[in-house]
Amino acid sequence: MTKILNYLWRGWLLILGSLLTAFCFLPVYFLSFSKKHYKYAYFFVRIWCFGLFYGMGFRYSFIAKTQKKIERNRQYIIIANHTSIMDIMLVCLLFPHHPICFVGKKELEKIPVFGTIYKRICVLVDRSSARSRADVYRKCAERMKEGDSIVIFPEGGVPDDTRIVLDSFKDGAFSLATTHQFPIAVFTFSGLKEMFPFDHSQGYMGRVKVFFNDILEPNEDLQALKSKAYHLIKSTLCEDSI
Repeated sequence: MTKILNYLWRGWLLILGSLLTAFCFLPVYFLSFSKKHYKYAYFFVRIWCFGLFYGMGFRYSFIAKTQKKIERNRQYIIIANHTSIMDIMLVCLLFPHHPICFVGKKELEKIPVFGTIYKRICVLVDRSSARSRADVYRKCAERMKEGDSIVIFPEGGVPDDTRIVLDSFKDGAFSLATTHQFPIAVFTFSGLKEMFPFDHSQGYMGRVKVFFNDILEPNEDLQALKSKAYHLIKSTLCEDSI
C-alpha cells in the first residue's frame, strides 16, 4: 500500500510540474531572450521551484554554521551534496536575490517545452564530449561576469550506491573558483536523500535541514579548496546522522 501511495505522490509531481510549467513558460521564454532580463525570468523560475518544493509537501530549516553572510551584489559558486532532484528547487529558494545558473546535462534540452526553457537558464554540457566538458567552465565564468551565480554539485551526479554518504568531488567548481577568483558558498542538504530519492517507490513529505557551512575565498590552491569543502559537507552529514 505504501508503494502505491508513493507512486501516486510521484504522479502528482508530474501534474504539478506540468501546471507550473504552463504558467511560467511564456514569461521565462520571453524574458530569457536578453541576458540583462534574466533576473526577471528568474523570478518565475523561483515560482516554479517554490510550487514544486512546497507543493510536494516539503519544508526546510536553515541552520547557519558560520557568521559569514551572502552579499547581495556578489556572485558565488554554490556547491552542495546532491541526493535528489529537489536539491535544484531548494537552491533557488535559498537565493532570491542571486539569479542562478545551473550546469546541466545537454540531453535534457530534448524534453518538449521544458527543454526550451532549460537550455536558456543552464550552461549545457555533453558529458560524452571532452571539448564540451572543457568549455563548460568558460561559459560559467561568462555567466558569472554577467551577474549570475553558478550552482555546481561537485560529486558530478548522484551515486548509484545509496550507502555512499558523500561521493568524491570533481575539480570543476574549484578550478572555476581559483582560475576566475570567485568565492564558493558551501551548503549541506540533509534529509532529501530519504524523503525524495530516485527510487519512485520510496519517500515521504517532511522538513529538510539546510546547513550553510561557509564561504571559501579562492586564496588557496584547487586541491586545498576541494579538500576543505568536502570535509565541511561530509562532517556535517555525519554529525547530523548521529
